[in-house]
Amino acid sequence: MEHAYSIIMGIFAGALLIYAGLMALSKDYKMIPFRKRVSFTPKDPKRYMFQLSKVIALVALSPGLSALVALLNTIAGVVVLFVSMILFIWLGTKIMRGVE
Repeated sequence: MEHAYSIIMGIFAGALLIYAGLMALSKDYKMIPFRKRVSFTPKDPKRYMFQLSKVIALVALSPGLSALVALLNTIAGVVVLFVSMILFIWLGTKIMRGVE
């Protein structure tokens, strides 16, 4: 189990990418968990879901990159996870800025 971290992060990244793809294709606002839907209702739910799917796909790259780096060095993979996650969430806020 030398590469367990890489395998787990790769599976997690894949699951997030599948979820983002389903969100982008269906644009169904009900794919968001109920407790989050209750607190916010966007003016244009289809546009909101498409933009959100872009953000989730972008954030899914973080564990994917971490998995690739961790094949060489696990500690470096964890560092890449945290640094890229901060960067991608910041970029995601820029993507979601114009959506209401």
